[in-house]
Amino acid sequence: MTATRRFKAVVIGTSAGGMEALRIVLGGLEAGLPVPILIVQHLSPDSDSFLPTYLDEHSRLRAKEAEDKESLMAGVVYVAPPNYHLLVEANETLSLCAGERVNFSRPSIDVLFESAADAFGADLIGVVLTGANQDGAKGLARIKQLGGVAMVQDPSTAKAQAMPQAALTATPVDYVLSLQDIARHLNRLLKDIP
Repeated sequence: MTATRRFKAVVIGTSAGGMEALRIVLGGLEAGLPVPILIVQHLSPDSDSFLPTYLDEHSRLRAKEAEDKESLMAGVVYVAPPNYHLLVEANETLSLCAGERVNFSRPSIDVLFESAADAFGADLIGVVLTGANQDGAKGLARIKQLGGVAMVQDPSTAKAQAMPQAALTATPVDYVLSLQDIARHLNRLLKDIP
């Protein structure tokens, strides 16, 4: 990985234990990162939209709920709303969809990861954090297949090991790290872009 590689986005997926994991990862990211960050956290369908506010309070980056047809902006954290899949369109805008559940989930990590991989190709970083199901494994494999970078939380540090373990089983990954080291590596991969 060279410091001159030009990434266009980071996608992060998490489930059980994800609130704390996201707080640690986003809290460790530097202000002014040159890419958008898109997040799927499994939530109850009738949840209120508290997650962006929570992340906004614990990060130097601005966090907001993703909106349909929204254009992506660098340095902004976009969170999938409860009960909607979050997708990236070919023109790199966002799309929301109330389609069928994937891996028993809506929003689904795989849906975000696969659409983002198709939109950004090798210019994407995918991150799978703690979670209690298999969501994200197939999507991370798609990111790797198209030349992107794959990071997975070390299962031994995860509140729920099933999701990171499934990702490791599904595809070779570039990094297996603690939450703090994920933040450090993202800073390193993103900040030295010319």
